[in-house]
Formats: sequence, structure tokens, C-alpha cells
Amino acid sequence: MSDHQHDAQGYWRANVRIILTCLVIWALCSYGFGIILRPMLSSIQLGGTDLGFWFAQQGSILTFIAIIFFYSWRMNKLDEEFGVHEE
Repeated sequence: MSDHQHDAQGYWRANVRIILTCLVIWALCSYGFGIILRPMLSSIQLGGTDLGFWFAQQGSILTFIAIIFFYSWRMNKLDEEFGVHEE
């Protein structure tokens, strides 16, 4: 029982670390690049507009979709590593 409990703690610790990493990346892309750092990014052109505007309109959405796929892929690997994957 102690090993199982230790594995559960390690699993959730790794899961929370992945979630926090994804949230930091999402916040950096949506709030950081799209709002806070937009004036600094206005000199970089992408697709006919400045990079800050692009992140605010499309970049944060595309980043969020990429995070969803990354989270799914990484959690499948984590589930296999800790022996809790679905068959």
C-alpha cells in the first residue's frame, strides 16, 4: 500500500507540473504577447499585421490547441510510466 501511495503522489506531482507548465505557456502567449508585450512586438510583422496583434487574435488560440495535443500526448506517456494507462 505504501508503494502504491508513493506512486500516486509522484503521478499527481508530475501531473500538476505538466498542468502548471501548460498554464504558464498559455498565459505568456495570450496575456504576455497579446496584451502586455504587444507594444514591444508591434515592430515585428507577421501575415500583414504586427506580431502582438497576431498573438491576440490567432496565436493564442493556436497555442492553446497545441497545448491540448501536447497535454494529451504527455499524459499518455505519464500514464504508461506510472502503470495507470488504459488498454
